[in-house]
Amino acid sequence: MEAAWPHVAAVLTVLVSVLASGHVVLHKRDVRAAVSWVGLVWLVPVLGAVLYLLLGINRIRRRARSLTPRREHGLFPPIRGLEAVVAEGASRVTDDAAHLAPLARLGDAVTHRPLLPGNRVTVLESRTDAYPAMLEAIASARASITLCSYIFDNDMAGRHFAGALGEAVRRGVEVRVLVDAVGARYTWPTILGRLKREGIRAARFLPSLMPYRLPFMNLRNHRKVLVVDGQVGFTGGMNIREHFWPGEHAARDLHFKLEGPVVAQLQETFAEDWVFTTRERLTGDTWFPEQRRMGPVLARGIPDGPDEDFEALRTVLLGALATARASVRIVTPYFLPDPALITALNVAALRGVRVEVVLPEKGNLPVVQWASTAQLWQVLATGCQVFLTQPPFDHSKLMVVDGEWGLIGSANWDPRSLRLNFELNVECYDAELARRLEAVVEERLSRARPLTRAQVDARPLPIRLRDGLARLLSPYL
Repeated sequence: MEAAWPHVAAVLTVLVSVLASGHVVLHKRDVRAAVSWVGLVWLVPVLGAVLYLLLGINRIRRRARSLTPRREHGLFPPIRGLEAVVAEGASRVTDDAAHLAPLARLGDAVTHRPLLPGNRVTVLESRTDAYPAMLEAIASARASITLCSYIFDNDMAGRHFAGALGEAVRRGVEVRVLVDAVGARYTWPTILGRLKREGIRAARFLPSLMPYRLPFMNLRNHRKVLVVDGQVGFTGGMNIREHFWPGEHAARDLHFKLEGPVVAQLQETFAEDWVFTTRERLTGDTWFPEQRRMGPVLARGIPDGPDEDFEALRTVLLGALATARASVRIVTPYFLPDPALITALNVAALRGVRVEVVLPEKGNLPVVQWASTAQLWQVLATGCQVFLTQPPFDHSKLMVVDGEWGLIGSANWDPRSLRLNFELNVECYDAELARRLEAVVEERLSRARPLTRAQVDARPLPIRLRDGLARLLSPYL
């Protein structure tokens, strides 16, 4: 009997490898990822299959289908005041930006959300007015507050926000706070205990038992959303952390105040995440009041994540690069575009479009910066321009096309944002807003230096080898 065990183990090993390989072949979209997983499954028997089970299968999509309410399912009734805006033909862009109409139609197709007129967008800087504007809005709340943040530290900034939210609760305001389970662990003890003591209903998104402070986990909620009374919204790149507290030594980042019908789309995104996490549906006028027109900006929220919204933002980015005629200006802290995005950037530059990418000279994640540097030659070779901003580290995320279209929000230009995490961006059609966004780009460029292909190629061989090895990890960074 004992002699049979090796044969049984061998049969089970082969069976596990066959089943895992079959799942890879049937479900992996990317051929290179499929080949890698199949190789791991067979070269490292059993352990390779276990790793694929833990890291290679996207379970969030199945759960999202069963738990996430969508308006078309009838769980979110139409928002009062929004029907007339949509019926008016909100997907039309101005004559000056008529060549961007295909981009608007692409957004219609991939987001299934209308492009809404009547919005006002205010640019906020971390060093001056971002946190004060958010805290002022919280202090003015009369009905409801929803707040979602990837990181909500238990530090001076976190305590200010927790106190302001607690004061709102004591005024009778309905408050809901959602913090990513991994992002909540950047300080210990987490902010959740303090929020509970303030009487705030808070929850963690996808709690994980993985080791403490593991920032490279998949399927994280990287969105930053604050909505007050269903009428005023904030989104952008800023987490709630002490080093973003206003002052000359604060880290650099951008956030945006939104007013108008598009705020309902921010609230809807939060409500979907909230019901996914807690099963509580946020409906009614408390959360979704009648919307009013507040400004000239045509805008649409673009939720993105490894569920029903998979690669929505990446598709919009590809569409924007294909539509651009004169200029593409990108500010991002992390730049690891996949081959399709690299090709799109190169094609735009070869068509004569001025493509400018603004990156921090010194990143906060060394391995990510090494990997990014290793592939910069691929865009520099075709005429794309890369600029490096001087310290302090700049966490800003921004894209402007042809001085008419702007993209703001939480996503970086890396696989984690575009494939693995839940993000929220807002596309905006308005020349005046685009001019304000371009002014931000110009300010960044005023303290930046250009990076040339010759400089990238002149790195010492050990550095190039280090960066090249880091680039092999880029699908997971």
